[in-house]
Amino acid sequence: MAFMVPLRELLSFHSVDRQLFSRLLLNCSRKPSETLLVMALWLWLEEIGYPNIVPKILKLPDSIVNAMANEAVLCLKCLCSDTTPLHLLNGNLPFSTKSMEMEISPHIFFQNRFTSISGIKKLLNSVCSWAFTDILVQVLPSSTSQIRLNQPLAIPDFPHPVFGDVTIVRRPLDYCFPIGGLHGWNPTTEAPVDDRTMFLTFSRGNKVTENDVMELFTGLFGDCVDSVNMEEVARNRQPLFARLVLRSVSTVDSILNGKSIAKFTINSKHIWARKYERRD
Repeated sequence: MAFMVPLRELLSFHSVDRQLFSRLLLNCSRKPSETLLVMALWLWLEEIGYPNIVPKILKLPDSIVNAMANEAVLCLKCLCSDTTPLHLLNGNLPFSTKSMEMEISPHIFFQNRFTSISGIKKLLNSVCSWAFTDILVQVLPSSTSQIRLNQPLAIPDFPHPVFGDVTIVRRPLDYCFPIGGLHGWNPTTEAPVDDRTMFLTFSRGNKVTENDVMELFTGLFGDCVDSVNMEEVARNRQPLFARLVLRSVSTVDSILNGKSIAKFTINSKHIWARKYERRD
């Protein structure tokens, strides 16, 4: 049975995150959409081994907080481009590195691009979508702020071309969320299928089979394959593409190794791999 926690308790648990979000919006006058993504990025970094980022930032003056937010935006821009300039990738993040007491750079994000995107999306929708609603209402256009309870807010610049959409709904404080306890928002749960899917293409004239695909990727990256969906063709035709579903989004980054397309060879057959993008 799901454990129900009222919004009032969840907001109290995230009080430090809320204080920082409020300072970014109200003191630093940052855009709501951008600030949601910055907070999601910082919360995700906490989950992957950069401890207590938010409490550390909260102790800093607004000028440094704003500078760190600018560095976070730089990292977000690196994630949104296939061709991030080298001077950005090779740059450092002096305010963030000093405050976090750990080395961090845009290159780290770009090398782990799809893992980062998936993690940020997860935090955006599992925490940021409800933790900051009352603060957002203070800065959104008046027509939006008058929206009734249990009605979604329109956040400018969403849906985002990379991080997707976020649904933010005003809820009463006694509204209960069905979670596995107060710590139940867990961004390490399995990523959505699309986030861990790759699109493979093959050369004409040398038929690539499902077994070839399995042998190639399990041989190079271990037990990483969830499923292989080959193009459906007539018996006498050669499939020219496939969708490869991986067990973890981190394997997508391992396969691409910072590139947009990776080329492999198995049994003298060529396979090109790139990140799958759904086109509805």
